[in-house]
Amino acid sequence: MGTKISLIGAGNIGGTIALLTAIKNLGDVVLVDIAKGVAKGKALDISHSLPVLQCNRKITGTTSLKQIKDSEVIVVTAGVPRKAGMSRDDLVEINLKVMKDVGRAIKKYSPKSFVIVVTNPLDVMTWALQKITGIPHSHVVGMAGVLDTSRFKFHLAEALGFSVQDVSSSVLGGHGDDMVALLRHTTISGIPLEDMIKMKKITRQKVNEIVKRIRTCGGEIITYMGTSAYYSPAASAVEMVECYLRDQKKIIPCSAYLRGQYGVKGIYVGVPVVLGANGAEKIVEINLKKDEKKEFIKSVNSVSDVLKVAKKLI
Repeated sequence: MGTKISLIGAGNIGGTIALLTAIKNLGDVVLVDIAKGVAKGKALDISHSLPVLQCNRKITGTTSLKQIKDSEVIVVTAGVPRKAGMSRDDLVEINLKVMKDVGRAIKKYSPKSFVIVVTNPLDVMTWALQKITGIPHSHVVGMAGVLDTSRFKFHLAEALGFSVQDVSSSVLGGHGDDMVALLRHTTISGIPLEDMIKMKKITRQKVNEIVKRIRTCGGEIITYMGTSAYYSPAASAVEMVECYLRDQKKIIPCSAYLRGQYGVKGIYVGVPVVLGANGAEKIVEINLKKDEKKEFIKSVNSVSDVLKVAKKLI
C-alpha cells in the first residue's frame, strides 16, 4: 500500500491541500468531512484532474473518521474558520469540541501518524490535540510559521522589487497579532536586511509597515472574501507534509512543544524546527537580543492566556 495522507476537514484548506498533494504526487489522500457529500464531491473533482496532472494516486472522500486508519500523515483543518470581526482566539471553545472528536478518532485509528494542526487558535489547538491523542510531542505540530514567514517574504520582496526566492527569513511566536519577524536574521540573496536599509533599497519605516501587515493580513483577506485564507495555508501545510514524508530535514518555523528552549516550558509556540522523518527532530534555538526576546515572550504570554481558557474547558 502507498503512503496514506488523511485530511480531516474538507473545506477550502482541506480541498486545496488534497489538490496540491496530488500535484506533488505525495501519496493517496483521504478527505474527511462531517458535511455530507462535500468530501466525496471534492475527491471526485480532484480525481478527474489526475490524468492531466500525471498522478496515479487514489483520492477518497468520506464522512467516516474510521477511514483515517493507519495514515502516515494527518492534517487537521476541521473546525470553524474566522469570520470578519473575530480574532483567532474567539474560536477556542467551538474548535476545542472539534479537537476532542478528532483527537479520539486519531488515537483510536491512527496513533502512529504525524499530525499537523491548522485549526485556529493554532498553538492552543495543537496543544489540545496532542493532549487528547497522547501522540509524542515530536509528532504533533502546528502549521503557522511557514505561512507567516511566507507572507513576510512576499511583501518584503515586493517592496524591494526582488525575487521572493532570494528572501530568507523566519517569523516566531504565536500565530496571532503578536508574531515576531526576525529582521536581524533576514537576508536577501545573502545580504542582511539591515544592509539593504543602509543602502537605501528600503526604509526602516516600510519594513515596520510590512511587519505590521503580516500580523493582520489574515484579517485583511477575511474583509475581502468574507472567509479566511486557504491557498497559502494549504501550500504551507503541504510543505510540512513533504518535509516529513521525504525526510528533507529543512529548518522551518512551526508550532512546536517547548521544554525549556527560549526559556519557555510546557507550551506550543512558533519556533524554527528541523522537520524530517522523525517529525519535529530538533528545535533550533536562535540567540535573541533583548528587544526580540521581549517581543517573543509577549507572544508566548498571549498564547498562555488562551491556553488557560482551553485547560478549563478540557
